[in-house]
Order: sequence, then C-alpha cells, then structure tokens
Amino acid sequence: MTQLRDIESDLAQFRLRVLVVAGVVLFAFVLLLARLVYLQVWRHEALDQQAETNRTAIVPVVPNRGLIFDRNGVVLATNYSAYTLEITPSLVAQSVDQTIDELAQLVSIDQRDRKRFRKLREESRNFESIIIRSRLSDEEVARFAAQSFRFPGVEIKARLFRNYPLGETASHVVGYIGRINQAEKERLEESPDAANYRGTEHIGKLGVEQAFEQALHGTTGVDRVEQSASGRAVRRLASSPPAPGHSVVLSIDVRLQKMVEDLFGERRGALVALDPKTGEVLAFVSKPTFDPNLFVDGIDVESWQALNESLDRPLLNRALRGTYPPGSTYKPFMALAALELGRRSPQTVVNDPGFWMFGNHRFRSHGDEGLGSVDMYRSIVKSSNVYYYSLANELGVDAMHDFMRPLGFGQITGIDIPGEVRGVLPSQEWKRNTFKRPEQQRWYAGETISLGIGQGYNTFTMLQLALATATVANGGTRHTPRLVLATRDPVSQARTATQVAAPQPLGYKPEHVAVIRDALVGVTQEGTSARVFAGAGYLSAGKTGTAQAVTIGQKEKYDARKLEEHERDHALYMAYAPATDPKIALAVVVENAGFGAQHAAPIARRVFDYWLMGQYPSEQDIAASQKGEAAAPLGTPRRAVDVPLLPGTADLARSATTSPVPVPARVPVAAPAPVPVGAGVTPVAAERSERSRP
Repeated sequence: MTQLRDIESDLAQFRLRVLVVAGVVLFAFVLLLARLVYLQVWRHEALDQQAETNRTAIVPVVPNRGLIFDRNGVVLATNYSAYTLEITPSLVAQSVDQTIDELAQLVSIDQRDRKRFRKLREESRNFESIIIRSRLSDEEVARFAAQSFRFPGVEIKARLFRNYPLGETASHVVGYIGRINQAEKERLEESPDAANYRGTEHIGKLGVEQAFEQALHGTTGVDRVEQSASGRAVRRLASSPPAPGHSVVLSIDVRLQKMVEDLFGERRGALVALDPKTGEVLAFVSKPTFDPNLFVDGIDVESWQALNESLDRPLLNRALRGTYPPGSTYKPFMALAALELGRRSPQTVVNDPGFWMFGNHRFRSHGDEGLGSVDMYRSIVKSSNVYYYSLANELGVDAMHDFMRPLGFGQITGIDIPGEVRGVLPSQEWKRNTFKRPEQQRWYAGETISLGIGQGYNTFTMLQLALATATVANGGTRHTPRLVLATRDPVSQARTATQVAAPQPLGYKPEHVAVIRDALVGVTQEGTSARVFAGAGYLSAGKTGTAQAVTIGQKEKYDARKLEEHERDHALYMAYAPATDPKIALAVVVENAGFGAQHAAPIARRVFDYWLMGQYPSEQDIAASQKGEAAAPLGTPRRAVDVPLLPGTADLARSATTSPVPVPARVPVAAPAPVPVGAGVTPVAAERSERSRP
C-alpha cells in the first residue's frame, strides 16, 4: 500500500512537472507569437525599410548648372564634362605623397597640380574625394584603368566643370563658383535648401553666380541603387532625375563691355552705363579684370598671390565697391539743388577771380585763372569752382546731404548683385557717428566749401554717379539699376522676367531740370568736352571732372610729375545721349590718369558711338585712347556687328538655345575650388582735398 502511494505521489509530481514544463513551453510560444505579431504587424514597415536600407542606398544626383547669357544671347558661363583623377586620403593604403608619385608615372602630374591638391586637402575633410588632375585625356584614362587595382582610394570620375568662354571679359559681373566652405555649409544645413544641396560641392562665390545661385543651381535628383555587402553599387532600382538650373539673361551687351575694357588698356578704373528709362545696366566695367577660369580647377598659390597681392587689385569690383570723389561731375547736381531749394536762379551771377576767400583761407580755382562773371549755365560749361564754393557755403552740409540722398549718392542703389558699398555722403550726423574724439565730431564751416566741387568727404561709386546722371536724363525719375533681365527654363525655354521695382519720381520741376540739361549739352558743344564730341552724329550732354586722390596744399602747385602714380588725379566723366531723348547714361573714372576731358570723356564718346550708331573704334583709335591721346575718334570706325569677341564667338551665340551639357548618371557635378575672393580688399579711397579741375 505504501508503495502504491509512493507511485501515485511520483506520478502527481511528474504530472505537475509536465504541466509546468508545458506551461513554460506554452508561455514561450506565446512570447514568440507575440514577438512575431509585433515584428510582422506593428514593426513591419519600419523593419522593411531598414532591411531595404541595408540593401539599397540613396545617391544624390547634382543637377547641371544653368548658363549665363548677355542680352544678345552670347554665352558668358557654360559647362563642360571631363574626367578627373581623384584621391580620398582616408582610403589610401600608403602615404598620399607616395601614391601621387606613383600616379605621376601613369598620368602627367606637375608641380602646380601638387600645390593645388595640397591646398584643397587643407580645406577638405580626410574622407572627401580631392582632385589631383582634371581634364584627363582618353589615353591617360586608359592607362590608369589598367593599373587601378594598385591604387585603393584613387578613382576616375566624370565631373561637370564651369567654363567662362570670354575669359576676363565681364568677370566682375559674371563672377565664378567655388568649393563650399564650412561657414556656407553650416548656413545651408540650417536653410530650407539643405536637401537640395546634398552632394553639391560648389556654390556661386561672386557676381551673378552668387546672386542668382538658387536659380542657377537647379533641383537635385536621387538614384536608389542596390548595393553589395561591401557597399559596391550593383544596379539602379529607381531614379528621380535632377532638374537643371535655369539660365540667366543679363542686361549687359558683352561686346560693348569688352570694347570699354579694351579702351581702358592697362589703366585702372570703372564705367557704368545704364538705360535711363528702365535702369537696365548696359555695361558694368571694372579694370583691371581677372580670368575666372583660373578658379575652375582650384587656383594655384602663385596665381592667387599674383591676384590678391597686386597693387592694381584686379579682384576689386571698382564699379560696385570702388569709391571716388566725384570732382566737377558733382556740380550739375549742386546747381539743381540750388534751383529746387530756391537758393539761386539761373540768372544769378557770381564773380570768379580764380579764387574764393573764406575767412583767411584761400580756395583756389582753375590754377588761379579767373572766369569773370558766371551764371549757372556758364558755371557748368566752364566748370567754375568759385561758383560752387559760394553755393556750398550758402546751402550748408545738411541741406546738400538731404537733396543728394534721393539721387542715390552715398546710398545702396539696390542693384541685383551683392557687395555694393555706400561711399560717403557727409552730414553733421555722419561725422558725429564716424569719429570718436569730440573735436573730430564737430562740423567746421570750412569743411562745407570743398563739398560743393565734389571733394572733401564726398566719395561715391560710379554706379551711384551713373544712377544720378540717368535720373537727371530721365527728367527726375529714378529707376533701380539691374543686371539681370530674366531667367529661362532649360527645357521649355520659357523666359521669366525678373521683378522690377517701381520707378521713383523725385518731384523736380521740369524747368529746373531743363536748365541743367541745357548746360550739360553746352559742355559738349562749347565746354570742356567739345573737342571729344566734335563731329558726333548725335547731340550728347555731359560733364568732365578731375578729382584729387591726395591732398595738395593751397599754397602748392599740382605737378603730376612730382607725385607717385597712385597719388595723381582721377579723371571722371558723366554723360547721356541723345540729349533730347536719352537712351544711355554713364559715369566713368580712370584712376590717377589726370584730366577728365583727356582720359575719361573719350571713352564715353566711343560708348555712345557704339550704342547709338553701331560703330566700333578702329585699332588705331583704341591704341590712342588707351594712352589718353585721342579726342574725337581716329581712323575709320568699324561696324560693331563685324567685330568678333573671340575666335569661335559665333558658336557661343548660337548655343543660346541649347540645354546644359549632360553628366553621366550618379556622377556628382563638380566645379572649381578657389580661394575666396574679396577678403581684406577695401574700396578705392580718396583723401579729402579742396581742389577740382574740369
């Protein structure tokens, strides 16, 4: 009996154990089932995406950059595809320098390539691909391909490069593109365009390339590719193609632009020409220029030093950032202020004995040569300093400031490229805010006198002077200057005009404007620029100016031979034509050249001949103008349409309706990686003086 009870007890324990084990097994299966439901139902989409991510990769496809054209369809910036040899330092098995030495046995790698690579490497991260050679020939590609197994971390890529077919012509307007630096990268990452710049390595750095970056860049596409365990792409699964950037159509006439640049020769200076009725910029010249193609592959150290350290400062956009005293070109605006403010009538006569006394200080005029009795007309035509010394004293600095400000002097004009400077339109408030010491903050009456002849603290850009000239030519209505007319879709070729600001009437009385315009015509007929415009097939209006670059004492005689070249007077001219129905207005300065009538006005004459009569100066005339030895044109002018920009220019013009150059799928679009331009470059500054000559 006891034995039976033991057996039953053992069976009960066994059944209990079986039941516990069965419960554990069942519980485990429940857990597995719950996990299965969780993974297959609740986490299905997330896990499926994760698995797909492990199997596939999303590769950004950078769009083709839009082209840039002048108003006549001439290509100023385009693209070309080329093979590049690139090194990713983090993937190189041996030292980078040793790798380059071995690569040099297969492809040509010179010292310039090595220096550029080192500079780019300093600016890049270790895992980024860096170009050691660009534009490889087919033979070089084949030689490397046969030996590529020897060079881990080195590969050949097809990249898209920016090209500026006309080289230095209009380089300050067009600008260039460069490698995205860290500050720009951080700014992009915080912007709504962050996704659109995935895979993009370069961005507009200057001029229109920078100002219209968003339109030119386009929309980045994506490729979804299947990859192996090692990360090697196997096949493309899906693709969303990129949308190429829009083309940009400028208002400038690049043939006119090149003509003016040629007329400057080796001289420094700037010229801005506008359509006074629309604000369109017809020419925007800064001399000297630079070749933006130097930056395409990443500028080498020697070229960068030559540009950045040159005393001529070719990287400075003088039309936008160079500031100069306007000299006698300021006098017509002073006369208009006198009329509008009711301080003088056109018939008011002032005696000009060749000097003007203020207290015991003698302000000189025309080398102490007097003009006798002068009214407003004669004061402009003969450029009387005495007339405007006394007028400035009557008006006062603040009244002059308040009148000149709406004309654009000392103001941001609103032109559609970045980097514009204000210059200085002085006032008592300006001086208080500019200087630190109390004795420097005080405005002295004697400081007002020089302002009347465009000297003293006055410093303006040629863009501001051209805009003020265009406003007077347009009867007192001011248009915001603009360089870009429209953008164009690369597929449909549909043009979208850029937004234009409404014109701003300044409220001048027509009879007052007429007095100034009549006097400006007199300058070209009987005044300081009469010789230059002799025989012109149109009637123009203008005013010469010669402004000091450094102060010359009142008891000293100006002698250019005793001064360093950069200390000599600037030559200026402002003008518009035709006089009765202006179609073009301009301002030009030739730095340290001397008289405005000798060096600046001849350039304006040839601009008008081109724009109004379709004439291009002869080679003889260009050579003479470069030396300041030409007044009226020399030789027989050529038809502008017959003068080529460069060999092959006709092909550039015909390509205006073509789409950008395609790039192989999934190959990043690349462009130059230059050193940033503009750092540490300051505008041209002119010191105060009290002398101005016509």
